[in-house]
Amino acid sequence: MKAMLIKENQRLQWCDVADPVIKDDEVLVKIYAAALNRADLLQREGKYPSPPGCPEWMGLEVAGKIVEVGKNVTNWKVGDRVCALLGGGGYAEYVAVKYDMLMPIPKGLSMEEASALPEAYATSYLNLFIEGQLQAGQTAFVPAGASGLASVAIPMAKAFGARVITSVLSDEIAEKIKNLGADVIINSSTTDVASVLAQEEQNGTPVSVSMDCLSGETLGKSLPYMARGGYWVVISTLAGIETTVQLRPLLTKGLHLVGSMLRNRTPEFKAFILSELVGKVWPKIESGAIRPSVYKVLPMAEAEAAHDILYRSENIGKVVLRVEKE
Repeated sequence: MKAMLIKENQRLQWCDVADPVIKDDEVLVKIYAAALNRADLLQREGKYPSPPGCPEWMGLEVAGKIVEVGKNVTNWKVGDRVCALLGGGGYAEYVAVKYDMLMPIPKGLSMEEASALPEAYATSYLNLFIEGQLQAGQTAFVPAGASGLASVAIPMAKAFGARVITSVLSDEIAEKIKNLGADVIINSSTTDVASVLAQEEQNGTPVSVSMDCLSGETLGKSLPYMARGGYWVVISTLAGIETTVQLRPLLTKGLHLVGSMLRNRTPEFKAFILSELVGKVWPKIESGAIRPSVYKVLPMAEAEAAHDILYRSENIGKVVLRVEKE
């Protein structure tokens, strides 16, 4: 089969590799589409290798059809349309996947839309509802509203009855993400995020949960204005690895500052998250309450161009690579 390998000077090349051989508890998926994540860029740069036992090439989430089933797998069959959460290996024609890392594609979605579900939806659900314990009626803060992850997290939080605040870098971007449904959009280039969150607290709508991919200085400045018992969940540090935290509000309000990564969770816990998605989120996708946001679909041959979109932070929603049209 073919896979997209990282060559000299970080160039990407569609090369022949060995066909996957499935284990008894795995299925073989023919890949139709693979969605991009910023982790792919880090892996290309040599900073985020695939976990042991996973293919060396990139790709954390795919959609396709099952073409072979291991002898111990009873809940999937050849021909099933599935999407899958991977440790790596999605930039290819085929991938071997353990049976519990698969989800059925929600009714009405294309392969391209479905490929954008596993990583982003699992990450959002984990950090909003499991780590953050978000409840209907509470306020969530999801910075970087134009990111592919925020394009999932904002509608997901809204669909479960939360109020959502987000931040972007310009009024132009704010206009582009209005369709995501955030209640408050902060232009962080002209307005101090912490001052807005302070006003929200005064208004009686303090942030109960933050799913923060930026961190940096804004985290420490904003934390004191959270709701009592609130959860600030750090999932990345794109705006900086250091901040100054006032410990008094952390103590008196019983706040939780939590670090969270999906990739280092156990396979069993990841399987639990996927089962939660199918049971609780998939019905909202099929009803239209939530819809995957796909910014652009490019052929696998244009993987470098697809990466450039992420490097430029141009996308609002997910970028997807098509391996084959269904």
